[in-house]
Amino acid sequence: MLRRHLLLATAPAAALLAGAPRARAEQLFPSLNMFIPAGPGGGWDGLGRAFENVARQAGLVGSFQFENVGGAGGMVGLPRFISQRRGKPDALMVGGSVMVGAALTNKAPYSLKDVTPVARMTAEDAVIVVPGESPIQTIAQFIEALKADPRGMPVAGGSAGGTDHIVLGLMLKALGRSARDANFVAFAGGGPAQAAILGNQVKAGISGYSEFAEQVKAGRMRALATSGDKRAIEGLPTLKESGLDVSATNWRGFFGPPGIRPEARAALTRLVTEVHALPAWTELLATRGWDDAFLTGAEFETFLRNDNSATDGVLRELGLVT
Repeated sequence: MLRRHLLLATAPAAALLAGAPRARAEQLFPSLNMFIPAGPGGGWDGLGRAFENVARQAGLVGSFQFENVGGAGGMVGLPRFISQRRGKPDALMVGGSVMVGAALTNKAPYSLKDVTPVARMTAEDAVIVVPGESPIQTIAQFIEALKADPRGMPVAGGSAGGTDHIVLGLMLKALGRSARDANFVAFAGGGPAQAAILGNQVKAGISGYSEFAEQVKAGRMRALATSGDKRAIEGLPTLKESGLDVSATNWRGFFGPPGIRPEARAALTRLVTEVHALPAWTELLATRGWDDAFLTGAEFETFLRNDNSATDGVLRELGLVT
């Protein structure tokens, strides 16, 4: 069975705060630096800015300063975050499963092992889309075209080795083709990938549904299927329902700088825990179509070790890492 289980462990949000939410929370940080190792418009950027909105409105953080540095699935920005924020207690970096694969495929000198885990926040199925004017109307037609001529089906997505790339590779393997036959066109952020799809520079795209949702609703893109074990979007089949035994989920979360003191890590963990407990965050998850995947502490560290091992295994199986 070809499966991609990124969420290897599901643990309860044990640190949820009890009691009714306060009208105005205690401010935990006067200001916070939010580092996004990708360009604007993608899933990491979306999570960071959604977190900002909820945290500021609740009074938990006074102000945010954002920095976007895209490229190579976070491998361009990660060294910058490590060197410039080392030991500083007032910074968060958004990261996730894409970074795990990117570090492996790029044989990068740095990875998520070099920063401080704070919390896993969300999980999201990938969606396969085509331009709105594409002659491909169904996932069955896309699968047929992909099987017949993988190189003739350029597919836009995030970084090489990330969840989007893995989904395409698993699809090809399920079709009896090599993952190395994939014509995967990697982009540094959701914005450039969207532009390539809308401009018909590629035949299709793969990413988290939230990145394409507005374009799908406007009819400028056509969603064909999602990559989870069960239907995430009404009316859209999963790849498994469409005859391909493929499952993949993309998680996203927050990391602190390396070298911060235990009390600084505890303060960042308290911040994300309080935000997660707010009704506004629950509403935002529903609006964005994100699954709640909240995990902190030792459980998050264990998850990261297992996810790195699983990702390495899948990438080697697909021939994307040697």
